Amino acid sequence: MKEKLLLDVEIYVAELLNKQLASTNYYHNAIHTRNVVTSITELTNREQCTEQETLALLLAGWFHDTGYIYTDIGHEEESVKIARSYLKEQDVPEELLDQVEQLILATKTDLNPNNKLESIIKDADCGHIASDDYLDISENLLKEINAKNDHTLSDIEWMEQNIAFLKNHSFYSDSAKQIWQPKKELNVLEIQKKLHKLTAKENKKDKNTRFGRGVETMYRVQLKNHIELSAIADTKANILLSVNAIIISVALSNLIPKLDNPSNLFLVYPTLILMLFSVASVVLSVLSTRPKISNVAITKAMIKEKKTNILFFGNFHKMNLQDFEWGIDYLMDNEETLYNSLTKDLYYLGLVLNRKYKLLRITYTVFMFGIIISAAAFIYSYYINMPV
Repeated sequence: MKEKLLLDVEIYVAELLNKQLASTNYYHNAIHTRNVVTSITELTNREQCTEQETLALLLAGWFHDTGYIYTDIGHEEESVKIARSYLKEQDVPEELLDQVEQLILATKTDLNPNNKLESIIKDADCGHIASDDYLDISENLLKEINAKNDHTLSDIEWMEQNIAFLKNHSFYSDSAKQIWQPKKELNVLEIQKKLHKLTAKENKKDKNTRFGRGVETMYRVQLKNHIELSAIADTKANILLSVNAIIISVALSNLIPKLDNPSNLFLVYPTLILMLFSVASVVLSVLSTRPKISNVAITKAMIKEKKTNILFFGNFHKMNLQDFEWGIDYLMDNEETLYNSLTKDLYYLGLVLNRKYKLLRITYTVFMFGIIISAAAFIYSYYINMPV
């Protein structure tokens, strides 16, 4: 009975949040709700809660943010209404309904818990501050706040608020203090480091003249030149392909049909030489224009550590849209990383050009010597087979 009720509640809440929750709820959404339920499960096991207590906590965890579909302020009261309405239809006892209501209301940020169960649900609701993904989760919360408020918080303001919150926050249950407090302290250090970097960058921005219009012009001109050189190389390769395709088609249609005549056997070797060099030129031309795409899966960590360039499609083609949008936003917010990506783009374009022009040089050499050797072979064959 308990398992079926929890499964039905999970399906109902997930569908409710996914269909009716505002698109601006980047943090208070179904993902956050599932994380809270997972944290409740972990804490109830450690706190040795009874089956009835665990059920009440899990039900409250599933419903505690459903009120966001109607309002942000006072969403707890709306969550209670939604929970009562649904759970009554499932014939949940009134005593359990009252307990669930009490636990949902206990998640209000300005209230302190009155008992063990309220301590557990409040700790679970803030369990993300001890998560390895805290910085990413925090960014989602900032995105939600900025989307819903007139005033937009800067990254520095948000980091300062995070530090103030984490330093004033304390876990209530013994289990949370034991298993989550150390990780929370590590996250505080990470945020302090990030704040220090952001502050240093902000202070440096007005003084730093390294990135300006001249630098942007340099990148623009150089990238344009490289692209034009690449187009020239492709054109040259296309010319060689066309010429050799004509030679091969002419040889196939005019020379080869005549070789089965005994009187034309002297043309076999010159024709084979011509065909061999033409085919080699075609293969080399194709190799010089054949595109190469990376198979490496790009991660956020690689972008932050400047180990990749997502401005090139060959690198970002395996990223999903959400991660790619995040990466572009990160580049726009971090000028140094942006220019580093442009530098990588310029460098790898140069490597591609180097490969193209090396192959083209080899191709033209093969084509040139092929024509010379083929012509000489034809002349020699005619000469030695001329009737005396």
